[in-house]
Amino acid sequence: MLVRTTEAARRANLLRDFGITSSTDHAVSLNEFTYKKGTEIFGEKEPAKYIYQVKLGAVRTHKLLSDGRRQIGAFHLIGDIFGLENAALHRFTAEAVVETTVRLILRTTLEHLAESDAVVARNLRTMTTSNLQHVEDHLLLLGRKTAMERVAAFLHDMSVRSTAAGVMSLPMSRRDIADYLGLTIETVSRAISQLHADGVISFRSNTQRDIVVLDHDRLTALDKPN
Repeated sequence: MLVRTTEAARRANLLRDFGITSSTDHAVSLNEFTYKKGTEIFGEKEPAKYIYQVKLGAVRTHKLLSDGRRQIGAFHLIGDIFGLENAALHRFTAEAVVETTVRLILRTTLEHLAESDAVVARNLRTMTTSNLQHVEDHLLLLGRKTAMERVAAFLHDMSVRSTAAGVMSLPMSRRDIADYLGLTIETVSRAISQLHADGVISFRSNTQRDIVVLDHDRLTALDKPN
């Protein structure tokens, strides 16, 4: 069975509950699953039968490279929709970063709705375009000259996406961040420590995962490559 879960609830919902607008309030069947930390949600090259939305927690998508290294392609936070493919199979593996609850809908359900509802079709095109933009931005990120620019770009992005007022709580580990940025754990830790020492960020917990940006202008400036 492709959907791996410890807890599930099936009920009828409206499409807007999944974060997709439509010309009318389409009633759809959404499944809701809770995955423990580190649990696989779907695997690379598995059939892309479902599209997912993060309700609670966070998800990482990754590939294992031929030399055994892991390259994380994206982090999906609360409200994000993921698993939308332009082919029949998933290109990445998706895992729960922490205990995570996701909603999922059959891909064929959305495709059928898009055939008759221009608003749904436009939403799907926008999400596909956004995914392509993320891939392009990530390639640019990996090509930056310095580790500091990569870390600053990551923190800036997380700050923009944070739902907590003034505080970004990073669910991912330093290793996750390193595998996303193409750096070592030690390099990521040094860069974050330097940003703290320079007064750009501060920590709100001993784990250093609750971060406040004190100087947005400097963080943004560091985000830009020379």
